[in-house]
Amino acid sequence: MAKIKKILIANRGEIALRIMRTAHQLGIETVAVYSKADKQAPHVRFANEAIAIGPAPSSASYLDMDRIFDAARRSGADAIHPGYGFLSENADFAQSVEDHGLTFIGPSAHSIRVMGNKLAAKEAISNFTIPIVPGSPDAITELADAREVANSIGYPILIKAAAGGGGKGMRVVHQVSDLEEQMSRAIGEAESAFGDGAVFIEKYVTAPRHIEIQILADQHGTVVHLFERECSIQRRHQKVIEEAPSVVTDDVMRGKMGEAAIRVAKACNYVGAGTVEFLVDAERNFYFLEMNTRLQVEHPVTECITGVDLVEQQIRIAQGEKLSFVQEDLSIEGHALELRVYAEDPWNDFAPSVGTLFRYRPPTSEDIRYDDGFEEGMEIPIYYDPLIGKLVVHGSSRTVAVEKMLEAISSFHIDGVSTTLPFGRFVLNHPGFLSGNFNTHFIDQHFSAEKLDDEFELDRKTAALVALKLYLEQQSQLKLPTQPPSNWRKVRQNFTRR
Repeated sequence: MAKIKKILIANRGEIALRIMRTAHQLGIETVAVYSKADKQAPHVRFANEAIAIGPAPSSASYLDMDRIFDAARRSGADAIHPGYGFLSENADFAQSVEDHGLTFIGPSAHSIRVMGNKLAAKEAISNFTIPIVPGSPDAITELADAREVANSIGYPILIKAAAGGGGKGMRVVHQVSDLEEQMSRAIGEAESAFGDGAVFIEKYVTAPRHIEIQILADQHGTVVHLFERECSIQRRHQKVIEEAPSVVTDDVMRGKMGEAAIRVAKACNYVGAGTVEFLVDAERNFYFLEMNTRLQVEHPVTECITGVDLVEQQIRIAQGEKLSFVQEDLSIEGHALELRVYAEDPWNDFAPSVGTLFRYRPPTSEDIRYDDGFEEGMEIPIYYDPLIGKLVVHGSSRTVAVEKMLEAISSFHIDGVSTTLPFGRFVLNHPGFLSGNFNTHFIDQHFSAEKLDDEFELDRKTAALVALKLYLEQQSQLKLPTQPPSNWRKVRQNFTRR
C-alpha cells in the first residue's frame, strides 16, 4: 500500500490537533475541517489546509458525510482520520471512505458494525473463550421475556441498549415491580438516541470497576495489547479520571485480560487501534463489556507508560506496515493519570458551563502533558462535547503521579466557565481513591457539592492559619525599615539653588 501523503481529520478541537502533530512529525500534510463555530479554532490554523464544512450544529457539519467527502476531494487528501466521537464508529462512513478510494485510518466497516452492536459482539466472541456477564443472548422487546431472563439470572439486572452506549438506554432494576417501567424507559431512550429500540438484559455487577485494554492489530495478523487503563471514576457513565496501570491488577490478571482482549480483536478480524472494555467485580473476576473501535479519549496514559505513539501506529497500520514490535517488547514504565477538564459545573450535577475563557493559563511544566483545542478569549460552544482539554501526568509511581496532578491542578488558572478541576482535586485527595478501594459508584458514594464546599472551606482556613503564622513570626523579629531612605537632603539642595 502506498504511503499516505495528506490526511483529512474529520473532527475538531484537541483530538484534531493531537492527530495533526503526529502526522506532521511523519512528514504528512493535514487538512482541517471546521464549522462556523470553529472558524478561529487552533486546529484550523495548525493544519496545512482548512476547509469550512457548514454551520455550527454537528448534524450540518461534522456529521455530514457529503460535506466531509467534498472537503477531501477539494483538498486532494488521500486518507481520513475520524478521531473519536462524530463519525468515528459509523460503519457506513468507514465503508464510504473506502468506496471513495481513500484510506480510512481505523478498522474495517465490518469490525465497526459487529462491535458497535453489543448483541452482535457477544455472538462474535461466543466461540473464543471470553468471559461475559450472564444475560439474554438476543434482543428483548416483550415484558414477559424480560421477566423470564431476569428471574433466571436474578436481580439486580441491567437493561442496556443493543446499539450505542454512553449510558443512554441503560437502566438498573432491583426488583420485579420496577421492571415494566424501566423496560419502557430504556427502549424509549434507545430509540431516541440510536434509532434502534433493541435492548438486552445482563446481570448487574453491584460494585464494578471499569478496566479496559488497549490493543493494536496490523494487516498481517499481529495483535498486541498495551496493558490496561483504569476508568472507574465516572459521572453519568462517562469517564472523568483515568489512570494506567490499574491498582487492582497484577501480572497474572493483566496477562489474562490482555489475552482476552486479543481474542476479541481476532473474533472480528480487527485492524488498527482499539479498546476492549471489561467489568471487574469485587473478587477481581472480569467480564467482557464492549469494544470501542477507535482511538480513546484517554489514550495518552497508555502512551505515557509504554512510550508508544498510538496515532503513529494507526497511520502506519493504515499504510499496510507491520508492527515494529511484538508483545514481549512492551513493558510498563511508571504510572500515568489523566483528568478530563470539562466545562461543567461540579456544584450543579456537572451541568454544562458555556461561556468565554476570559483567563486561560494551563500549566506548562515539563512533567505535564496537556492536550487541548482552545486559547484564551475563545468561547466554549454549546453545540459540542464540553471537553476543554486533557491534563496528563506521568510519574515513577502512583503516589508521585498523584502529587504531580495535584500540583498541575493548582497551577491551572481558568476564569469564565466552571470546570471539573475542583472535582479532580477532590478525587485525588480522597482516601478512597488514594487507597485504590473504589469502583464506578465513587461519585454516588463519596461526592456532593456540599463536600466540595467543605474541602474549599478547609483550604481557606488552612491558608489563613499559614498566613497568620507567618505574620506572627515576622512580628517577633527585629527588622530594619524597608522603605527607601529619605531624600530630604536632595530636596533641600534643590530648593536652596532657586
